[in-house]
Amino acid sequence: MKETILLFNAPDKEKLLKIEMALFPLRLRLKRIQKEDYNQPLGFLAGMKDIAPAEGTFSGDELPGTMFVFCFLSDSRLNQALAALRRCGAGPFPYKAILTPTNSAWTAPDCFAELKKEHEALHPGE
Repeated sequence: MKETILLFNAPDKEKLLKIEMALFPLRLRLKRIQKEDYNQPLGFLAGMKDIAPAEGTFSGDELPGTMFVFCFLSDSRLNQALAALRRCGAGPFPYKAILTPTNSAWTAPDCFAELKKEHEALHPGE
């Protein structure tokens, strides 16, 4: 599978450009996911052939923050991408996940809720 970063609730154009410029030298595919596709399983959005698409479109609220889901990256490539995102000056981005067999069937709101819960547990009072 092709190394891919799914981007949900993309930041404003200036920050998005910084993200794109930071990731460009790494030749990673940055796939912006539109809100109407938030009901699709993460694995389907990443291009996994064994994950079926959901029917209909998402009609809920936008995610409360920007979220990245890293798909099919080795540990070293993930570390390169994270370092590039830290250096680009567009962040911080507290909501990041790696696509796993467990979360590949989740939707974006499911994943965001789990990341938010974990972030609050690790950083109480922020």
